[in-house]
Amino acid sequence: MRDEENARRPHNPADLRSSNSPERGRSPEIDDDVTGKELDRITRAELRYLDDVNNEWVSKHLVMAGRLIDIDPQLAYEHTIAASRRGGRVAVVREAVGLAAYAAGEFAEALREFRTHRRISGSNLHLPRIADAERGIGRPGKTLEIAHSEVVETLDTNGKVEMAMVASGAQNDLGDLNAALAELEIPQLDINRAFSYSPRLFSAYADALENLGRNEEAVKWRKQISVAEEALGTGEFAEPDIIDLGEDDEADARRPRARDIVEPENLTVDGDEDAAAADTADTTDGDEEDASAEAADTVADDDALEVVDADALAEPAEELNPELEDEAPVAEAPNGASPAIDQDENDEK
Repeated sequence: MRDEENARRPHNPADLRSSNSPERGRSPEIDDDVTGKELDRITRAELRYLDDVNNEWVSKHLVMAGRLIDIDPQLAYEHTIAASRRGGRVAVVREAVGLAAYAAGEFAEALREFRTHRRISGSNLHLPRIADAERGIGRPGKTLEIAHSEVVETLDTNGKVEMAMVASGAQNDLGDLNAALAELEIPQLDINRAFSYSPRLFSAYADALENLGRNEEAVKWRKQISVAEEALGTGEFAEPDIIDLGEDDEADARRPRARDIVEPENLTVDGDEDAAAADTADTTDGDEEDASAEAADTVADDDALEVVDADALAEPAEELNPELEDEAPVAEAPNGASPAIDQDENDEK
């Protein structure tokens, strides 16, 4: 039945997605334990406009892509392509295809998908990857055009740092080593402070110094990479994954109950509810004082110059996008389009 339906549906040559290629193969296999419910709440919300069958299909392939992207990026990319066949009008699906394509080195496809995601959602989140994908297909000049555009000011701190590193790489591709170094000399480049982006930024800066023959300065910055990683608990100082190798054959497979997780003294029975409420009222004032003291200590620690916790900048939530008909054009957000980023005469012909 499905083969007959596909035979009746004409191929649309204007749809350049890999998922629409007439030569595409079978969808990759899904692990037996995958339900699709493993996706985060925001992603599930975007997919709720799909019907039940397509929702399950798309969700399972996105879960598989998430499992594989760091292990087998190419296979993860194939899973996102499969998801795109039934959810290609949903922003989060196009985002997933772009991320997997980028990880797999499929930069032309990544560029197309990130642009589409940007037009649907109006988000500039992946602007550094758009610029880097331009570099990946051999257009560093286009990369610099994006990196120096006003829209970069809409990025958060992490995004601005990523864009600086992309721009530095583009300058290096063009043979301008001094400009490559200058692109990295941004306010976030602080040898005395450690943020989540600092190790990579320090490494890029050290590379740029070495390219100019300033090896002694490069050594100083490379030493700070380990210092920053230790402060952040990343890199070689990251906590190791702990895997239980014990026998679990006789383990109870039921769902955990509250009594299995909460300490016994925190549990109350029906007869003790009034007493527990009274105890809670008695201890509220003391808890508030303790919480205030802890907050003050946290602020003091965060202000330390030598070691500063990585800033966690919340990304704006993606707008919800309903599933559209196959022939419907992709909706463009008014604040998402930019001629320097979304339009190019060599693209999507």
